[in-house]
Amino acid sequence: MSLERIYDAVLDFEEDDVAELVTAEIEAGIDPQEILQKGLVAALDTVGERFSEGTLFVPEMLMAADAMKAGLDLLRPILAETGAKPVGTVVIGTVKGDLHDIGKNLVCMVLEGAGFLVVDLGTDVHPEVFIDAARENEADIVALSALLTTSMSEMERAVGAICKAKENSNFDVKIMIGGPPITSEFAAKIGADAYGVDAPTAVKHARDFVRA
Repeated sequence: MSLERIYDAVLDFEEDDVAELVTAEIEAGIDPQEILQKGLVAALDTVGERFSEGTLFVPEMLMAADAMKAGLDLLRPILAETGAKPVGTVVIGTVKGDLHDIGKNLVCMVLEGAGFLVVDLGTDVHPEVFIDAARENEADIVALSALLTTSMSEMERAVGAICKAKENSNFDVKIMIGGPPITSEFAAKIGADAYGVDAPTAVKHARDFVRA
């Protein structure tokens, strides 16, 4: 089955093969949502499982995400034309004072592959920018990333600002944080709704939030 070949190509990190196979399925008239879910998303779920088991590591996850993106880029305009709605909207960025984005970019790709509309604000993002973008895009989730230990205070400040905005207006979003120095204890302490230890966990939390 061709969808299984797409699944296998993602797991083999074969970007060109993924693009060719997805193109062939589109031309054959296969439902784009079926290609997305059974070919690309299913493969990324397996990648997440293997990462959690410790049998696959960050470099491989990045290569799998790149392979998935090769197919997603072909499907995205078709899905938009059919009026397919995203499963949810995530505003994401690296907090003020931190210019690192590798982890954030990986989370963006995996979230997008899982069917989310992702609004990437980039790095060095001021708290008010997160809030404004979440309002403008009617986001379900705001995701904040930090790589530096010194950025944790800025993350706490940003989460506090978002929580305050939620209290003072009709503004209901879930807050998810992640990055090497972050812990679940820190997330609970500053008022975040979830801590994503890695990209697959971030997707799991995001799915849970939009299903709730």
